[in-house]
Amino acid sequence: MIESTDMGEFIIAPHMRLQEWVAEAKGYFSAEGLDYEFRDELVSKEGKRHDLGDKIGAYQTFEQGRSATISCACHWTVNVAASNGHGKLYADAYSVSPAGVFVPSESSVRHPADLAGVPISVGYQSGSHYATIQALEQYIPHDQMRLSFADGLLFNRMELLVDRKVPAASLFSGPYYFMEQLGFRKVIDTTFMIASMLTGDPDPEDVRKYFRALRRAQRDIDLRPELYTHFYEKEFPERFHDQMDTRRWGPGERIVFEPYSKEVFEESFQWIARHAIFPEGQMGSGNYEQAAISLCEAP
Repeated sequence: MIESTDMGEFIIAPHMRLQEWVAEAKGYFSAEGLDYEFRDELVSKEGKRHDLGDKIGAYQTFEQGRSATISCACHWTVNVAASNGHGKLYADAYSVSPAGVFVPSESSVRHPADLAGVPISVGYQSGSHYATIQALEQYIPHDQMRLSFADGLLFNRMELLVDRKVPAASLFSGPYYFMEQLGFRKVIDTTFMIASMLTGDPDPEDVRKYFRALRRAQRDIDLRPELYTHFYEKEFPERFHDQMDTRRWGPGERIVFEPYSKEVFEESFQWIARHAIFPEGQMGSGNYEQAAISLCEAP
């Protein structure tokens, strides 16, 4: 995530993934000539910043106005937010994150169909919300899905699951690997796409510098992921640090430097409409040309 200050400097903050940490540690932002400050805006040492309450999720943060010039969320929410004029979908790259629905090892839930009627903690109008529906509708009628929006965002849901205060939760990124390490059962994979949103009027060359640095970091992660998984600790609640063995964890979210196309946008937008994730009349234009922007450099 990148936010701009009044002096034009970019504030770069990680978004629960490795790429920004690697780019900062290896000097890639500086090598691109980006005037920036690296600041951890999403520290979750106590898990509090990720607990925004019932039905406050990724879309609501766009609606309220994010301070970031570039920020990330699941592609479904970015589509709708951009269609409502809350920014521009950055169309030159997207990412894919491993995700899944987890239950404690002692749970009687062993098959996706067993989740019928079981409350599943997800983030409201966030990636876990859409992805859980998309995965489970292969097994469970919609009227038997019990999605719970009251348990906060990623790290708060993880803590509640660890403490056995919720029966199931949808998790991604570091928490996904941590649950596997602790022996929690992944009932179904819910991998989903993530898109970037540009707000305000950022300098296109600064945006390119940022993504060029991330591209170098992505190549490093692809080559030697075990060298960088320790960066997950940077954003985890401190209570779990002694338990974490990030040597066993995977690389997590992967940035794909390919276009987020009009066809993908429209198919995703139609899926959101069919599932009535947003009330009628609140999805915006659904026009890709108005919602998206490409800053690709000419060959």
